[in-house]
Amino acid sequence: MLGGDHTARIGQDAARIEELAGGGFEGLAYEVFEIELIREAEPRLRGMLREGTLARLAVKQCKNRGWKFFVHEDDMSLLRSSRLDRDIIMVDVLTEATRKFRRDLQRGEGWKAGHNGPRGACSLMSYFIGLCVWVFRRAYVRWARQRVRWSRLHAVYDFTQDAANEAGIGGLLRATSYEIEPEVFSTAFEDILEEQAPETQAVVRLTVMGFPDSEIAERLKLTSATVRKRRSRFRTALYQAAREKRIWIPEQLHTKAVSRERNQRGAV
Repeated sequence: MLGGDHTARIGQDAARIEELAGGGFEGLAYEVFEIELIREAEPRLRGMLREGTLARLAVKQCKNRGWKFFVHEDDMSLLRSSRLDRDIIMVDVLTEATRKFRRDLQRGEGWKAGHNGPRGACSLMSYFIGLCVWVFRRAYVRWARQRVRWSRLHAVYDFTQDAANEAGIGGLLRATSYEIEPEVFSTAFEDILEEQAPETQAVVRLTVMGFPDSEIAERLKLTSATVRKRRSRFRTALYQAAREKRIWIPEQLHTKAVSRERNQRGAV
């Protein structure tokens, strides 16, 4: 158990670490200990993320060390309201903290029962939470960058009237006259794209960025015909994914795709 009175707990922690040291902090015994540590830390970290305590402590810690670190107020608000986002950061923080915790123990560093800090000796859990504060900065930056990345993807994969031009998904699906209320293309687009060959991925990414076929061909050292062929293959994969309910594509574009296929067969 990791609980108990403070003094008694430190004694328990010291005995547990000594026991685990005999196995080199490896094996089943250490895995069980790590699971217990994580289970006890999870509710505390969720509360600290919801209340903003984890972020404030990390900012203060960085300031004391002369490091530049800032948590945007919008992000603080989102973490207060969204359990999903709290859990995303928490998992990342726990992964980093447990990795560092184990590595430090194996090096003979980290938690010491006899450490006498400003507030005296601390328990293993208090020390571990301190590690979580330490690694929060990296976890937050990764999370924030991911949010920005998806925001940019949504902007590119938008089906609004403004996007109905040569760029974006509108251009990819030849929907230049498509006009509806703002809708966002499902983020499953990226998953489907990553299933394609690297050359096809490159063609599609340059297409949604608005590059003409001639420039795509020049950049990728392909012929314009090959560019069109790869883009056509991806459109086929997209419509197949839509039929399998893996992705949402507006009904009007399904109709256009069917009409184009019929016209092409008729021409042949």
